[in-house]
Amino acid sequence: MAKKKLVVLSGAGISAESGIATFRDANGLWEGHDVMEVASPQGWRKNPELVLDFYNQRRKNAHSVQPNAGHKILAELEQDFDVKIITQNVDDLHERAGSTKVIHLHGKLFESRSTLDPKLIYPIEGWQLNLGDKCARGSQLRPNIVWFGEPVPLMEQAMEETMRADIFLVVGTSLVVYPAAGLVDLVPDEAPVLVVDPNLPYVRPRPNLHLFEEKASTGMEKVKSLLFEKYL
Repeated sequence: MAKKKLVVLSGAGISAESGIATFRDANGLWEGHDVMEVASPQGWRKNPELVLDFYNQRRKNAHSVQPNAGHKILAELEQDFDVKIITQNVDDLHERAGSTKVIHLHGKLFESRSTLDPKLIYPIEGWQLNLGDKCARGSQLRPNIVWFGEPVPLMEQAMEETMRADIFLVVGTSLVVYPAAGLVDLVPDEAPVLVVDPNLPYVRPRPNLHLFEEKASTGMEKVKSLLFEKYL
C-alpha cells in the first residue's frame, strides 16, 4: 500500500532550537543589521561586501550547530510516510538530519549563484563567499537566497505538493511571511492539519486541526505519536 503523503511547512522556529538566530527575535534586526540592508536587492547594490560578510557569518554559525530532535523525527517519519518538507529556512539542518525530499523556498545558505545568470549555481565549500568570487561567465557571485522583494521560484512546486497532501504539518513558523503562509489555505479539506509552535499562529478552524503549543523538539514527539495512532 502506498504511504500517506505528509507535507511539512517548516520555519525559523525549528532551526532556532539548534542555535540559529531568527531576525524576528530582535525587532527585525539580524545581528544588528536592518533586514533590508542584508536581505534585499537594494541592500546588495548598496553594499555587497556587507551582504557577503553577513551570510559568511550565517554560514559559519550553521557549521557549528547540529540538527535537533524536531529535525530528526521528521527524517525518521520517512520510514512510514511519504514526507515532503517545504522549508522557509536556508540552512541544511533538515538534510543533515536525514530528510531526503526538501524544497527550500527561500534558497540555500551553502550555495552561491551568478548575478548575471540565475541558473549558474555553485556549492559553497566551507563558509566564505567574497568579493571577486565569480561565476563561469565572469560575474560576481551572490548568495543563492531569495531576498525580500524577489520572486519565489519554487512556490509553484510547493503549492502542488500542498494540494496533494494527505496530512499537512506546520512546525516552527509564525505563518506571517507570504507567499509561504498562504500554503495552509491550499490543503485539501479532508486532510488533517497539525501545527507545532510555542506561539501558535492563527489557522482558520477546520475539521481535524491539531494544535501543539510547544517548541519543535517536544512537539514533534507528540505529533509522531498522533500520526501513528490516528493516521498511519
